[in-house]
Amino acid sequence: MNASAGRLSLWLLLTPFLLWITLLVLVPHLQMLRVSFQVRESWDTLAWGLEQYQNFFRESYYWRTFLRTGVMSLFTTFLTLLVAFPIAWYIARLARGRAKGLLFLACLIPFWASELVRTYGWMILLRESGVFSAWLQALGWADGPVEMLYNDVAVIIGLVYNGLLFMVVPLVTTLDGLDENLVEAGYDLGGGHLTVLREVVVPWAMPGIVSGCIVVFMLTLGSYLTPNLMGGKDSAWFTEQIFTQFITRFNWEQGAALGVLLLFLSSLIVWLGLKLSGQSLRKVMG
Repeated sequence: MNASAGRLSLWLLLTPFLLWITLLVLVPHLQMLRVSFQVRESWDTLAWGLEQYQNFFRESYYWRTFLRTGVMSLFTTFLTLLVAFPIAWYIARLARGRAKGLLFLACLIPFWASELVRTYGWMILLRESGVFSAWLQALGWADGPVEMLYNDVAVIIGLVYNGLLFMVVPLVTTLDGLDENLVEAGYDLGGGHLTVLREVVVPWAMPGIVSGCIVVFMLTLGSYLTPNLMGGKDSAWFTEQIFTQFITRFNWEQGAALGVLLLFLSSLIVWLGLKLSGQSLRKVMG
């Protein structure tokens, strides 16, 4: 009786998770995969084929934007790691008492607002009548208003800012468990700052590094608002192509194919990252 009650409790606990995975993740992706193989011969006639994927390789704009989005997402993830690591190190290893909580709260507060609000905040700062432009003019580094929006640099700034918390949290979690004796032993054995960082700190923090990089990369690759608002027409992002096919052109078959390709790219890069780092998905996300 106790065993039966335990199994029932287990299934009751797992049911919401299984429903969420099935209805909101698995079924939509399988449906998108099915639609991507459809070929609309007329308004009421559908066939099956690879035409949507062939269009992707025939149209250079598609695959160039595809590759560009992947490269920029990797670069943004790397920059986010560089910015987040010192912050996480200070919070986890140097801050004490209330300061530790306050610093972590300072990283968290901006994310109480939506991505749209955060993006518009950066647009206000970077526009030609914004704060940064005024500072440049006040310092004599610019003769007039400077427009810093609508380029790749602005897009990367917005993406790094939006992904910062998702890199800081796993890094703080792993670095907080680092034994101080290991760091001291590294110095006692003659290691310098870079040697201890490379041989002791980074290997210990690797699960947090990989976990944060996976989350930030996936969010960056699938971002739509930030590239569209801060990059303008000159900063093409692959999600914009998907949006155009689904919403503007009502070409769901082509949009589904582009979505499947983006999912394949993200899965491939995450798999390669796990292999190169020697980590497993269970360890990283555990």
